Amino acid sequence: MDDLVCVGALAGAFGVRGEVRLKSFCATPEAIADYAPLSDESGTRRFDVTLTGRAANALTARLSGIRTREEAEALRGLRLFVPRARMPDLPEDEFYHTDLIGLAVHDPGDTLLGHVRAVLNHGAGDLLEIHGPGLRDTVLLPFTRAAVPLVDLREGRVVADPPEGLFPAARPAPGPTPGTGRG
Repeated sequence: MDDLVCVGALAGAFGVRGEVRLKSFCATPEAIADYAPLSDESGTRRFDVTLTGRAANALTARLSGIRTREEAEALRGLRLFVPRARMPDLPEDEFYHTDLIGLAVHDPGDTLLGHVRAVLNHGAGDLLEIHGPGLRDTVLLPFTRAAVPLVDLREGRVVADPPEGLFPAARPAPGPTPGTGRG
């Protein structure tokens, strides 16, 4: 699956004539149609895509071979992929989300903070969802140059300089408590 990139997902039927609600993961949502044919993860099903409009939080589209509402509804949740070779090359400081997921996240002192579980965007910019050792819950790290000064895809790592207090502080080594030593 390393040579496939997920570009969207089907959110169910739209109307009664086989149209679907299509969630695009492309920077420009309508660009998803430019990558057609799209396939399922196994590559066994392929779909030509014709965009027909917009719905709440999705595009509406016709997929080749889908003619009824029932057929469209049966595809709900299906993720759509394209071969990486069809994706455009990105400028040096831009990354596909799929390339970031799974990368190790280290602080500037090379301490492992965790691994990137997901890349999210809730409207104010990208966030790296990080989970790892010592973390009870995931941490959302702003994906900015200040917070993430280095992404090294070849080495499979990210160097993060997170805002103070975002990750649990390293625990001090056990020893005498100040002011309680022998006198």
